[in-house]
Order: sequence, then C-alpha cells, then structure tokens
Amino acid sequence: MSRTILNAPLAWFQRVLWLGIAANVALAVPTLLIPERMLALTSLPPAAPLMWPRFAAWLLILLSAFYVPAALDAIRFRTIAWLAVGSRLASVVFFLTQSADYRMLGAVVLVFFVPEVILLALATRRERRPEPNRPAHAVAGS
Repeated sequence: MSRTILNAPLAWFQRVLWLGIAANVALAVPTLLIPERMLALTSLPPAAPLMWPRFAAWLLILLSAFYVPAALDAIRFRTIAWLAVGSRLASVVFFLTQSADYRMLGAVVLVFFVPEVILLALATRRERRPEPNRPAHAVAGS
C-alpha cells in the first residue's frame, strides 16, 4: 500500500501543492506573453519596462517547477516540500508589506500557504509515528 493512501494529510498536501503549481502557471504564462493585458486585468499598476513583469512571470514558472518533486513525493523530497511552504510564506510576507496595489497577490499566496503548512506538518507527524502493527524499532530501520 502506498504512503499517500495511509497518510491522508500527505495526499492532500500534494494535491494542494499541484493546485498551487497550476495557479502559478495559469497566472505566469499569460503574464509572460501579454503582460500589459494581465496587469490591466489584475488592476496592477503599469510597469516600465515590461521586461520586469515578464521576468517575474518567468521566475514564477521556474519556482513552480521546483515544487514538482515534492508534489510527486513529499516524504522522499521532504526538504523541497518544506522549502515550497517556506517560499509561500516568504511571498505572503513580501506582498503584504508592499503598497495596497500588491496585497491581493499576497492574499492569493496565503490561500495556498495555510493549508500547505498544516497538511505538511500533519503528514510529517504521521510519517514519524510507528504503525500500530509494526514495532517501533522497525520504523527506524525503514
């Protein structure tokens, strides 16, 4: 039986992480291709030169690619999973400390950060707990 079947918070963490990756890409790809239209659509101030919002979109795509290993196996890539959660927190803090125009971006990231941190903490705790049918020393040797 796979780990995710035995560990519901782990399965849900990975689902939320995939959803966050999809949301990042859904925002970043159009911003990369049509930055002026995306800035207007999201009511963000115009930027000059447009290379900067396009570069930010490109960085968001690259960051999302680094989340993929944890979305596939958050226990095997536990450090990457925690870095993904930490990067969400850093983004929330960054955007919420900017002018009011950009706080909406922080709120969007917060929507992903809260469930991710809770689910990963629960999943990690559950992984460290010995299974009822296995002796405690068997868990350490796995």
